[in-house]
Amino acid sequence: MIEVKDIRKAFEGEEILKGITTNFPKGQTNLIIGQSGSGKTVFLKCLLGLFRPDHGKIVYDGEAYSSFSDEEQRELRKQMGMVFQGGALFDSMTVEENVMFPLRMFTKNKPHDMRKRVKEVLDRVNLAEPQHRKFPSEISGGMQKRVSIARAIVNRPKYLFCDEPNSGLDPKTATVIDQLIQEITKEYDITTVINTHDMNSVLEIGEKIIFLRHGVLEWEGDKDIIFKTDNEAVTEFVYSSNLFKKVQKAQQAGI
Repeated sequence: MIEVKDIRKAFEGEEILKGITTNFPKGQTNLIIGQSGSGKTVFLKCLLGLFRPDHGKIVYDGEAYSSFSDEEQRELRKQMGMVFQGGALFDSMTVEENVMFPLRMFTKNKPHDMRKRVKEVLDRVNLAEPQHRKFPSEISGGMQKRVSIARAIVNRPKYLFCDEPNSGLDPKTATVIDQLIQEITKEYDITTVINTHDMNSVLEIGEKIIFLRHGVLEWEGDKDIIFKTDNEAVTEFVYSSNLFKKVQKAQQAGI
């Protein structure tokens, strides 16, 4: 579990995060949603340890990050897996080499053991053997996302962070990726935090959702109640697309 206690962060005198307090339970898909400029990215970077909050603290499984030594902070980061918005795969490396990269960086495992672990995670994300020796440019966008997920979990992280994991994917593939992330979260009992604007993801895997607005935690709940909230800011965000406006009208008409 990750606990966030009164986090504040400012840049050049402008306060971006304004006292956020929440928690992200272990074994659940926790979603951060909100409009552009709401503070989602800054908040995620604080959780990752890339930004140090000006006030408040972040607690990982009972241990406050601010109390860690430099070495302990480095060890914590090794327990974090990250799925980047664009995948961030190395073009000059094969799929197998991309997934093996964190093992080479952070472990002293033997090459045979590393290859075995890489195969395990690639099998887990349902990427067939013939794809392992291809380069990112030679596989589809959906496959690239699978590779990115495999790389994020290859070191058996306790915490998994995903920044817009469905960016650039068609709706069907995006749903498959959502389900894969949720399955892995539960299977490995990981604390997963997903930064997203995709309402389909909210509907599919939003076990816990926090809505940020102007750096403030405006609302929190789950996918079952987000469409029933009377919070106007949340409702405006949820029903911002033409499709969901039609859903809203149908609900109001009792269809």
